[in-house]
Amino acid sequence: MAAVCRCFPGKNPQGGDRVPSFDEIRNCSSWLDAEIEMLRPQLIIPVGKLAIEQFMEPGKLVDVIGHEFELEENGELIDVIPLPHPSGASTWHRMEPGISLLRQSLSLIESHPAWRAIC
Repeated sequence: MAAVCRCFPGKNPQGGDRVPSFDEIRNCSSWLDAEIEMLRPQLIIPVGKLAIEQFMEPGKLVDVIGHEFELEENGELIDVIPLPHPSGASTWHRMEPGISLLRQSLSLIESHPAWRAIC
């Protein structure tokens, strides 16, 4: 498990946690890159839009949740299965098509060889 931004960005004046800035994410990116290089995972499960955007072009959740993608990192292929953020503030994963797409992603994770190897 890894975070996109390694330090707490602080509270949002309107409530909740502040989303880290592009510069804050960029300043911490070497940590995530080093972890991926060191661990050489077969599967990455980015949780939430902020994490998903570190591995693929920004887009709509309906275009990425429920699907498996392939990422090339340091000459190695890594599967990426995105999940929505489980925040109580978001209702996306509690209504359609979010419910079905989340189930589809979880099924992909459950059947992935890397997941099955640890269970």
